[in-house]
Formats: sequence, C-alpha cells, structure tokens
Amino acid sequence: MPLGSILQDLLDPGFLIGSPFAFACFAFSVWMLIDAIRRGDWIWAVCILVFTVLSAVLYFFQVYRVQGPAGGGLSGFELPGARQRARLKEIQNRIYHLDHARDHLDLADILFSKGRFKDGEISYRNSLQRDPHDPDAMAHLGHCLLRLNRPAEARPLLEAALALDPKHDYGYTQTALAETLTALGDLPGALATWARVTANHGYARARVQYAELLLAQGQTAPAQSLLREVIEDDQHAPRFQRQRDRSWVRRARRLADR
Repeated sequence: MPLGSILQDLLDPGFLIGSPFAFACFAFSVWMLIDAIRRGDWIWAVCILVFTVLSAVLYFFQVYRVQGPAGGGLSGFELPGARQRARLKEIQNRIYHLDHARDHLDLADILFSKGRFKDGEISYRNSLQRDPHDPDAMAHLGHCLLRLNRPAEARPLLEAALALDPKHDYGYTQTALAETLTALGDLPGALATWARVTANHGYARARVQYAELLLAQGQTAPAQSLLREVIEDDQHAPRFQRQRDRSWVRRARRLADR
C-alpha cells in the first residue's frame, strides 16, 4: 500500500478506529523512512515511499537491525525509561552473579535518582559492607539520609568522605555537609562550610542557601552580593544550566526583592 494512499486514508476520522493495523503499518513505515533519511540511504527511502510496508520490513531486518539506529546514540522510538530499566536489570544481574560493592553503589545511585531513597539507603549500605572505605558510597549515603530528613546520621558519613577527599564530587559533598550542618542548627560550622563551597564553586544552590543563612544572621550586604551573582550569572548561563537552576534563581530573586 503506497504511503500517499495511507496518508489520504488518515484524513478520514473513522480510519484510525476502523483500521488500527493499517495505522500501525503506517507508523512503522514512517519510523523506517526517517531512519533511512537520517542515514542518507536515499534508495531505501524511495523504496519505502513507493512500496511502504514491504520495503520498511526489509529495511528493518537488513539495515536497521544490523547497523542499529541512525544518529549514533538515538534509539528510535524507545519507550520512556526503557534504557534506565534495562540498565537497572543489568546491574541487578551483576549483583546476583558477582556481588561487587561498585554494583551495589550503581544500583543505589539509580534508585536515588528515581526518588526511591529508602531503597537507595539499603543498596548504599550493602555497598559499604563490601567496601567500607569507599568515599563515593559514604558521601552518597549521606546525601540519601539527608533527603530522608536524617541529618544527624548523614553528618559523619559526609565528613568521612571529605576527610578522604576534600574536593569529593566537585564540591557537591561539601554542599551536602553544609546543608546537613544547617539542618542540625550548627550555625558556625554551616557558615564556615558554606563559605568554603562558595569560594571554590559557583553553584546557585550553594549561594542561595548561604545567602539565606547570612540574612538570618543580619548580614545583609554579603547576602545581597551572593544573590546578585546568582541572578547575573543566570543571564549568561547555557540553557541546560538555567533549567537546572531555575528554582534557585527564582528563590534568589524573591530574597533580593525582599
């Protein structure tokens, strides 16, 4: 069935309900056509346009399945989360067969990124049981406990990781320690840690929280300076960073206006 004919049929409102198989064939043909165009394989693209489903099926088995999707890293119409689920399954299989500390850590990091902090805590502790001196496992468990509102348990883990590597995780571990000390009400320790973080890193997350603590102590001038830096840096930051930091920038604007 030619692609043009299917396109005409799709203009009929009852087509999608009456012919779901034909629509599936059309979607598959478009998928293969796009891949052929991205690959620059114009002969296959023309064949798919003319003969549609038959050529699309042949293209799938002779080109797509052998060479993988065009674009070096794209994965066609992969379902959302499919790659992460595959990665999760791969790590779980490795743990079953090998039971290495690093695999437990990788599993915990995935669980943490999905917001499954309690499950993540279990995997982080499993990792530390197998390698008690791994600063990554210490620090990441500290992050996890902080998200679980257990800063008193997070503190010794974060401090131990920083004792092994003061620059661990590019300042994120030190930032987590500053948040922990703030949550525990250790103001001298928190202020000193925030000062070290902001002296070496330009993270909006750190600057805004340090500014909030300074404002609470009545130190308006240095707080305003930090907030202005966050707002000005945002205007020149790349798009991905602006999206990541937008909640902190909004918070900085509200504090600066107030």
